[in-house]
This record gives sequence, structure tokens and C-alpha cells, in this order.
Amino acid sequence: MSRPLVIVNPAAGGGSCAKEAPDALEALRASGWEFDVVETRQPGDATDSAQEGYSRGVRTFVGVGGDGTSFEIINGFLPLSLPDDARPGLGFLPLGTGNSFLRDFSEHGAAHALNALREKRTQACDINQLDHEEGTLYSINICSMGFTAKVGAVTNRRFKFAGEKGYILGVLSTLANLKPDLYDLTVDGEELPEQPMTLLSLNNSQFTGGKMHIAPNASTSDGLCEVTAVSALSRMRLLRLFPAIFQGNHVHAPEVTTRKAREICFRSSRPMDVMVDGEVVRVTPQRLVVRPSALNVFV
Repeated sequence: MSRPLVIVNPAAGGGSCAKEAPDALEALRASGWEFDVVETRQPGDATDSAQEGYSRGVRTFVGVGGDGTSFEIINGFLPLSLPDDARPGLGFLPLGTGNSFLRDFSEHGAAHALNALREKRTQACDINQLDHEEGTLYSINICSMGFTAKVGAVTNRRFKFAGEKGYILGVLSTLANLKPDLYDLTVDGEELPEQPMTLLSLNNSQFTGGKMHIAPNASTSDGLCEVTAVSALSRMRLLRLFPAIFQGNHVHAPEVTTRKAREICFRSSRPMDVMVDGEVVRVTPQRLVVRPSALNVFV
């Protein structure tokens, strides 16, 4: 088996990752880790590096950057991972805009992540597999449609420079064009009535956009996806409800429903923006299914 592969995104965090990564990697080496390092230059490089590494026997990866770096890495090696393979490992050094996934385990981001790597502290983690007309995407954090995906698109396009605050700016900007979308779903074999929703969030972990506690009942190791659905809202009602997301109290609002599921199928066939671990893609979703304990995460 090859040495662990550390994939660094120097552009993460507005370029701050390039400045902070050398010290973080030196601290990791000082703890006894031996690893190879590659740097990305453009979107997709982390996926290519993870794919190439897995093909030559790498089974442990460390993403140095933000949520997008981790997203690219798992979408490089998971398509190649078979059930009888050694379970792949994924570590984090969140030196980018943020890492919502890690917030399930600690508020101390990079320090917590580095300690987990030093101590080789891992736990099994589920993966959400999103099948769509053009292929498959994998997620450790969130697959979200509707308002949150639209906010993600606006944030990435206009407010990425502002870090976690950029997501809030994206929310306010997207409110001006608020419009619910129709969803026609089958959840664990139960056909639900077609209904308009402001957002539909399919969660493996609890947080999104940094500190937004979108799915407080989600677990990364229960073999289930937490489905959070918000019915059609007016701009004023959404604006009033929005602050509750930071404490997870929005789930008590009458317009919000939550449930656990293993499989969600989309009966309608239409392309839509989907935010997958902070990255927004336009696809035609067909099915989301949970892959239990698909990898080990250093947490």
C-alpha cells in the first residue's frame, strides 16, 4: 500500500491556505506521518490526483483546503472503491473558507483536525451517493436543492471572498428572487405528493455554510440521510425563520419537516442546481442512496 497522499489547494481561503499549509504539514511530519504531497492548480485537480493515487494503491488521503477540496477528493477515489477493498481514509486540514463537516465533531477546526491526524483517530463515516442522468456524485456533508443551492451559486459567484459571511450575503441576495420549486419524490418506497418547497436538504452531517445548523438530527454513522424539507415561504417569513438555522431551531417551525431515509428517488426529470458539499452543480437528480460506513474519517 502506498504512502498517504496529501492534496493541497493553495487557492483555498482566498490564498491563505498557501501560506498556512507548510507549517501544518511540518507539524504533521513531526508527529511521525510520512506522506506524499501534490498541489492543485485548477478545479478538478484534486479529483484527478485522488483517482490516480487510489489506482496505485493509496488508501489514505488528506485534504488541505476547504469543503470543496474534500468534495473533489472523495469523488476521485470513491468511484474506484469496492466493498471488499480496505476502507479508504480521509483526513482534513481545513485551511480554506471553512469545513462544515468537521463542525459535527468540534468547533476548533484546524486544531482538532490536526490532532485527529496526529493520533490517527478515525471513525466510520457514511456517504451520500447522488445518481443523476449524467453520472454519480458523492457527498460527506450535504446535498441541497432549492433556496440553499441558489444561495450557494450566488455565494460562489459573488461573495466567495467573504468566507463564512459570504454565505449570509448570498442568502440576502437570493431572497430578492425567492421562488419555490416543485418536488416529486419517493422516500424509502413511499410516494409523496408533488409539492412546492423552498428548499430540500439531504444531509449526512449537520452543518452547512459554516455555522448553519441545517440538520441537527443528522448523524454521519447511522446509515441514514436526514431529509429536511421547507414548504413554500414568503420572503418575510423566510427572513424571520433564517436566524433560527444557526441554533437548529428552524426544525420546530410548522413549515419544516424532517425524517430519516435510506433512499430518495426523484420521479420528475428536470435539471436543477444542487449544492453538494458547498459546490454547486446543475444536474438532473434521479436517486440519492446512503452508503453506510463507506470510509474512515480522521476526527
